Amino acid sequence: MTPKLGVIGGSGLYQMDALQGAAWVNVDTPWGAPSDQILTGTLNGLAMAFLPRHGRGHVHSPGSVPYRANIDALKRLGCTDVLAVSAVGSLRSDYRPGDFVLVDQFIDRTFARDKSFFGPGCVAHVALADPTCARLGAAVTQAAASVTLHQGATYLAMEGPQFSTRAESRLYRQWGADVIGMTGMPEAKLAREAEMCYASLAMVTDYDSWHAGHSSVDVAQVVATLSANADKARELVARVALDQRGPCPCGCDRALTHAIMTAPALRDPDLVARLDAVAGRVV
Repeated sequence: MTPKLGVIGGSGLYQMDALQGAAWVNVDTPWGAPSDQILTGTLNGLAMAFLPRHGRGHVHSPGSVPYRANIDALKRLGCTDVLAVSAVGSLRSDYRPGDFVLVDQFIDRTFARDKSFFGPGCVAHVALADPTCARLGAAVTQAAASVTLHQGATYLAMEGPQFSTRAESRLYRQWGADVIGMTGMPEAKLAREAEMCYASLAMVTDYDSWHAGHSSVDVAQVVATLSANADKARELVARVALDQRGPCPCGCDRALTHAIMTAPALRDPDLVARLDAVAGRVV
């Protein structure tokens, strides 16, 4: 299989200037319009599609990001892998502003978002014990030699758009979360339903609200750290190498094989039609 990398850029990462043969393209999806046009091209011989999660100019809040349309659009463009870049607060003293974190687990505390492509008329339950792809994570790790990268982190996804209270921040630390952000979910869940390999690369911008030695997080602090880190993030993405491969050893590309519960004769034809890109292999 020829890999194609979809990159979802978070706060502060709205452009990939190094793409060769770059063109912004419109992609229509049954789930509405994605956050923005998608920048397609190649980077060091790897086919790539770049989507700014919040749109250029940051027009989408975490709760209004069209997550389903974004994942569908990348799948529709032929992406096999998704590298999601996001800004996070640190819940650990050793994860410092400016560091990068490779996330491998999530705690989902969002509550006002569409979290599945499936529903009444076509019910599916995908496995999510390991929500990120170890193969893609290894490729990111190999590309990250020039930055401080922490691995094996748990990401607490909060609804937002407000930042945490001190009580919430302290509670999330007690739960064992390492970083906190607002966009990791339902993005990772939807990528799994779309049978795409997914990795989450987080950029630490602050210490949320828990750290006695640092002021509570504010937008000015976040923007300043993002501005300093944006070029490092672009350079890291540019070094990610994906080889020709067979089936994903983590099973990401076969997540729907036994997931759909609704009998074929009882499936809603309108919903099935909307699933043509994300679940066309099995419906």
